[in-house]
Amino acid sequence: MSTSPAEQPTNVEQTKPASRVVEDEQDIDKSVYKRGQQAKWARSRKAERGDRNNKRQRRDGELPWEERKEQRVLDADGNPLPSEPRRPKKKVACLIGYCGTGYHGMQLNPPQKTIEGDLFEAFVASGAISRDNSNDLKKSSFMRAARTDKGVHAAGNVISLKMIIEDEDILEKINSKLPPTIRVWGYERTNKNFDCRKMCSSRIYEYLMPTFSFLPPKPNSPLARQIKEANEHTPGVTRNDPEGYKWWADVLEKLHASGITDKDIQDAQEATINKEKNNDSDDEPDMLLEEIVRKIKQTENQARREYRISKERLELVNKAMQIYIGHHNFHNFTLGKHFKDASANRYMKEITVSEPFVIEGTEWVSIKIHGQSFMLHQIRKMIAMAALVVRTGCPLERISEAFQSSRINIPKAPALGLLLEQPVYEGYNTRLKAFGYNELTFTPFEKEMNEFKMKHIYDKIYAEEVKDNTFHGFFGFIDGFNGTPIFNFLTANGIKESQEVREVVIPNEKNEGIAE
Repeated sequence: MSTSPAEQPTNVEQTKPASRVVEDEQDIDKSVYKRGQQAKWARSRKAERGDRNNKRQRRDGELPWEERKEQRVLDADGNPLPSEPRRPKKKVACLIGYCGTGYHGMQLNPPQKTIEGDLFEAFVASGAISRDNSNDLKKSSFMRAARTDKGVHAAGNVISLKMIIEDEDILEKINSKLPPTIRVWGYERTNKNFDCRKMCSSRIYEYLMPTFSFLPPKPNSPLARQIKEANEHTPGVTRNDPEGYKWWADVLEKLHASGITDKDIQDAQEATINKEKNNDSDDEPDMLLEEIVRKIKQTENQARREYRISKERLELVNKAMQIYIGHHNFHNFTLGKHFKDASANRYMKEITVSEPFVIEGTEWVSIKIHGQSFMLHQIRKMIAMAALVVRTGCPLERISEAFQSSRINIPKAPALGLLLEQPVYEGYNTRLKAFGYNELTFTPFEKEMNEFKMKHIYDKIYAEEVKDNTFHGFFGFIDGFNGTPIFNFLTANGIKESQEVREVVIPNEKNEGIAE
């Protein structure tokens, strides 16, 4: 049944008098709209967002949005160059190697000369990166797997970026724009989310050292005296070293044959210790004594160059290094870590010690350490601990004891012998294959990498060792350390109760090293 318009329901709000609407609005409690705690909270949140954006912009080197302008590549006169035709870019992982001599590290750091700087210029010059993107690495999503410091080498490293790969000979073009000390071994396509640093599952490092580093301390040196005194107090703990004793006896015989007496040797040793204690002394040097010191050093250095390690001693080195394999607490092998710090626990997957090889008259050995991750100075301290245990004759188990809670001072082996062998992508290679991409591996380039190491990396290490006697200087300082007996843990006394220790600073030590 229909109803008349008068009988139909009316909208109350439509029929209300306007004055009543105003009265109802006046009845509302407007205190809830006042600028109280909610307004303050909103302002605070807005300010925090602004601060975060500003920090991100400063971190990434960006300008605020309102200040950004399209950046154009300029010619020599400062005029904008015309834009190039856009070419498709693909996300790739480039496998590279380099000699770090003469460079201020891997990471771009204008105006310093760096590996990334030369690589980026070569990519642009070869057309792998467009000219329009040549003024900022971020435009190409440039990232490195491992950062190396000043003067440090890498036989293998990985960088990821968006690259133009249309040219079939792009690899040859890139290498033609690079110096011989930097090589791009190859590249592989990856998915767009690939991050070469975060997706690296483990790394392999190599450490080169001359085999004379494993010889025992010089007789009558402070460390040799500590070892002897501890043996008299606690006999039967340390190993006998007839090979080492014979080597030093042969050196002494050569010194006697050259006219140097036992008293000369003692005087020279005391003079060397006193000179280290009194560097600022104005006393006139004893020219005759200085000549004796020079002859002794010359004879000993020549004997070290001629030394060839025995199979028994090399096997001892190998056994010492194998103790590191597995999960261990490496708090004594870095700086600033406590025993209870969970991050001090690291996993070593594999360690190999090569057969000795002779380069320019000096015998060397290569030690490769494959670990899941490493802390600051960890590799250098691992090498030093193994070498010290071998050369002092203390039980190899002393390395295992260093994983316990007691604190000991393990010096850092010279940075000279350390280089990055390659990052490893075991886990991510499975995902790459699932996406239809090739595995990321250095295996196809082993021959070229070995040739590169021999020509551009090893020769630099050898030359610096011959010039500066780096390794003898390191172990000689430890043998002659005449202060607090911080190396007492290398004697029959063993590792004592946990105590506060200080890092020993080796004179003239170069602090360059891989950021492990």
